[in-house]
Amino acid sequence: MKNQLISCLMLIATLVANVGLAQPSPSLVCADKDIKCARKALKNHAAGRNDTWRAALSLPIAERIGPAPASLVEFIVLDNIANEYPDRPTAATMDENLVADVKAALAELPPKLRDIFDRRLVGLYFVNGLGGTGYTDYVYDKNRNPVAAFIIFDAAVLAQKTANEWATWKENTPFKPDPVYRLQARIENDSNDNRKNAIQYILLHELGHVFSVGKRIHPPWNIEPKDVDQQAVYPFFNVSWKPDRAQNRYTTNFEEVLPQRRNTVYYFGAKLAAYDMLPTYQNLVQTNFPSLYAATHPGDDFAESFASYVHVVMMKRPWEIEISFGQEVVFTLGPCWGESRCAKKQVVLERLLYDAGAF
Repeated sequence: MKNQLISCLMLIATLVANVGLAQPSPSLVCADKDIKCARKALKNHAAGRNDTWRAALSLPIAERIGPAPASLVEFIVLDNIANEYPDRPTAATMDENLVADVKAALAELPPKLRDIFDRRLVGLYFVNGLGGTGYTDYVYDKNRNPVAAFIIFDAAVLAQKTANEWATWKENTPFKPDPVYRLQARIENDSNDNRKNAIQYILLHELGHVFSVGKRIHPPWNIEPKDVDQQAVYPFFNVSWKPDRAQNRYTTNFEEVLPQRRNTVYYFGAKLAAYDMLPTYQNLVQTNFPSLYAATHPGDDFAESFASYVHVVMMKRPWEIEISFGQEVVFTLGPCWGESRCAKKQVVLERLLYDAGAF
């Protein structure tokens, strides 16, 4: 296997070659806002088929990275229509400074993570106007079993923010703005608060999704909750979640403890008032979710836990949420690793990271 340094050097060369090669916007097979058509088109779309990416998977990882091809942009637009998201992304034109930051972010990741790229990641592609920061979706074999995944980043979002600016922006999106209430997030010390480290944390979250492909970590997200196998055992999922088959949704073991969870929406329109910040985070520490975003969905629970654990425990970086009322800091949340509330999840994560045959 090629070592990480060689892969990262190849990555920068490929990205530089792709600068300015943005793809044209695709012609959609569905009318805008035609949800039924979009959902049907997604089921058979080439971007979700393993045979589409077979050649890519045989290439060095550096040759699987760059501006999103037109077919993949079409897939993401259809997905946004199907989910009633307002954004209509386009392929990105990348600049050399962003390329350098991506290279550095990858080069610093722990070597234990390198297998994730080569075996399960069909590509890492960039768009503008995604509607969030990053997006990962499955690639399926002919039997509709997930076997790999692609990662999409919003280049415009990555280009704008340092690590702490990005984390603060993200963690504020569930709450309606109010100048009296303030939430600050910190994932880097002041000396390391730069764009490269924002990219690195975002990448870790998306790699958490890629890591889950083909493993019994949580139910695959292409399966509706009502269809989850009642006999299946998902060691990470079972710590916090359960399917509500009657309502066809996932619920947690903490619905009464964290009632704000049901109205917690990131990126696509805040449903919680600013004054909900304090009670929401006070309730969060009574759960085993390492972040509020982790409480939104089983897949994001694992991805957030994976990113936080690698960032805090393996890479020795900070993670903190601070809530202020006026000029007074009224609440501070730190990482949960090493605390009893996240002990069961930590056991599962460490088995996955250090035992190649786990699950």
